[in-house]
Amino acid sequence: MTYASVAAAVEQNGLSIYGGFHGDTSDGLPKYYKTLLLLGPSPAFWPYFKTTPEYQDSAPDPIDRWSTRILTTLATKLNAMLFLPYGGPPYAPFLTWATKTCRTWSSPVGMLVHDTTGLMVSFRGALAFRDHIALPTTQDKPCDTCRKPCLTACPVDALSIKLGYNTDACQTHLSTPEGQTCISEGCLARRKCPVSAGANRTPEQSAHHMSYFHKAMHS
Repeated sequence: MTYASVAAAVEQNGLSIYGGFHGDTSDGLPKYYKTLLLLGPSPAFWPYFKTTPEYQDSAPDPIDRWSTRILTTLATKLNAMLFLPYGGPPYAPFLTWATKTCRTWSSPVGMLVHDTTGLMVSFRGALAFRDHIALPTTQDKPCDTCRKPCLTACPVDALSIKLGYNTDACQTHLSTPEGQTCISEGCLARRKCPVSAGANRTPEQSAHHMSYFHKAMHS
């Protein structure tokens, strides 16, 4: 198994490899498995996803249902073990795994930031392989040379690396007329990250995620 062959397989399903690392059971990998690859939406994800049965059937949690179906098939095809970021407890340590890839870091506002998708980073699953798959060279953290517009973007200052995420301030704002732009177009701090442009996140896709996020916090 090679990195290129895995990348080609996942790209056919609207996904990209968001990074990987070599590890063992101390990293949460199954015994005898040596490589973990994290997967997330590709820049072409949303147009592709809109053609799927899960998007069109109007049932709840379409992206999670789609991820389970597609990634289960991919794992079987690639002889890999699948991990999903939902469905627990127990939950797989996706945040820890992400930072081990050296392609995802803690951002100035506390959220994770990715080298190609910025603050729009999200993970749909991870595949563990018994093979020691050679990984591409990683880049430096983009925040090190950034103006950091994310620090002042949130209209209610709900994000801070020192104070953490102020859930109440964010959710209260989203329930007001002034917060509807964040609902319809996505989190302003995430959108202000220059690297987030690499995710090619459309307002429609952001609105889908934000509506679920807002409903979940009020359920």
